[in-house]
Amino acid sequence: MSIEYTPWPADLAKLYREQGYWQDKPLTSLLSEQLTNNSNGIALADGKRSISYLQLSQYSDNLAANLALKGLKKYDTALIQLPNCIEFYISYFALLKLGVAPVCALFNHKKTELQSYCEILQPKLIIASSMHDLFADEQFSNELFNRFNCLNTLIVDHHKGNSELKQGYLSAQPFEAPPLNPEDVAFFQLSGGSTGTPKLIPRTHNDYLYSVVASADICQLTGETRYLCALPAPHNFPLSSPGALGVFHAGGSVVLASDPSPTTCFALIEHYQITHTALVPPALQLWLSHAPHAAYDLSSLQLIQVGGAKLSMTVAEQVKPILDCELQQVFGMAEGLVNYTRHDDDRWSVINTQGKPISPHDEIKIVDEAGNEVPPNTVGRLLTRGPYTFRGYYKSPVHNADAFDETGFYSSGDLVKQLPSGHLIVEGRDKDQINRGGEKIAAEEVENLLLGHNDIAHVAIVSMPDSTLGEKSCAFIVIQDAATTKLTALILRKYLRQLGIADFKVPDKFQFVAALPLTAVGKVDKKALRATFEQ
Repeated sequence: MSIEYTPWPADLAKLYREQGYWQDKPLTSLLSEQLTNNSNGIALADGKRSISYLQLSQYSDNLAANLALKGLKKYDTALIQLPNCIEFYISYFALLKLGVAPVCALFNHKKTELQSYCEILQPKLIIASSMHDLFADEQFSNELFNRFNCLNTLIVDHHKGNSELKQGYLSAQPFEAPPLNPEDVAFFQLSGGSTGTPKLIPRTHNDYLYSVVASADICQLTGETRYLCALPAPHNFPLSSPGALGVFHAGGSVVLASDPSPTTCFALIEHYQITHTALVPPALQLWLSHAPHAAYDLSSLQLIQVGGAKLSMTVAEQVKPILDCELQQVFGMAEGLVNYTRHDDDRWSVINTQGKPISPHDEIKIVDEAGNEVPPNTVGRLLTRGPYTFRGYYKSPVHNADAFDETGFYSSGDLVKQLPSGHLIVEGRDKDQINRGGEKIAAEEVENLLLGHNDIAHVAIVSMPDSTLGEKSCAFIVIQDAATTKLTALILRKYLRQLGIADFKVPDKFQFVAALPLTAVGKVDKKALRATFEQ
């Protein structure tokens, strides 16, 4: 039985095939097609080691074979949580080859997030790293096995000493890949949505491969491309926009950085003669401030992509003068739609817009609060559908009823305006979400956790402007009994961390108030709370 997902309507699926968007090939073809003429080309490097395309293929075959011996089979599911390392891609391709659909958790996700993903996906396998606090010993692993009967295999990559994961991909085993249906779910992306419940995005081989190949073409990647993966590898941006998978399609090389700081990245740029990379705005600002004084040669850089959050015009204008390379703005979502500024765009468009869609069949509607389409140059809510934009969250009928209209257009929650040229300018969000330097925080999730504290009566979390990250989060707290209770920001930060949420979700500021402002219909007036930061 295949993994369930909401398929595209038959007429649109037929159109996407006729247009050549869907090639009916599996994602594993990104790797296998390099074996004919580029098997010895360097696929991956990390500053200490490198592997060729042939090795990446063989290692992923070996791991797939050894996982099959452990009982993993087509249409099972898995969870991967690894840092930026060569093993991430070996594991990813091994699972694709087996027909096992993974969700790739970010390395800064903690107990709460991982348990939620397991609850939804019911994975049979977890691949993790002992570098993560949760997997440094067996306590959390035992908790997972006790809670989830679906689990039968945990493989931990020990960064020091013996590693079951390394044994799994270095130990040669005969492997016969099962036939893969390109219409099937290949893996799951994570939504950065606004609700407190995590949502999984099923991506099929057909839709994701189109996004990768078209992105690589737009970004003009070649076999000479040397791409620095400085953002977390599982993120949709550095995975497919065009990201590592786009580089594999082009036959170039992916170099992994442990973090996007100048301290880490500038040495790798010089050593590997990096040509392309992708950053979020806060990281770009650090690069711009450090580059004039850097002792490293950065002259190989040809293109820096910036996405994940709105890039200010002032910062955008500094890229060419300081780093002597081109800027490409990217606006996309794990649910599908990706926009790029183009190489032949005029300078104003590159500096001021977030690009235009990949595909001629990316359908865009921008609507007002009543759902009516607005004219060009008018801000409204973004709706989209197309050959690589999904049609429904995994096992989430309630979310899907809210996120899609009756014709299958997805509401991303972004407020945008579209220029006559087709370029989009992102103006904000209409959903209750905070974009903290590219990390998406669902306010409701953190609010619900804080409401679990016995001394808190009401809470509202909103964004507040920040010159570096774009937005930070502020929690407005109403205490049950302010006369006798002594709550502090320190106490609440400790409380949240003990619950096991990712650090970036912990509010940057706590403000204690007597009451929360309400709208005319009795809802918390978050617009009024955000306005307090503008005074």
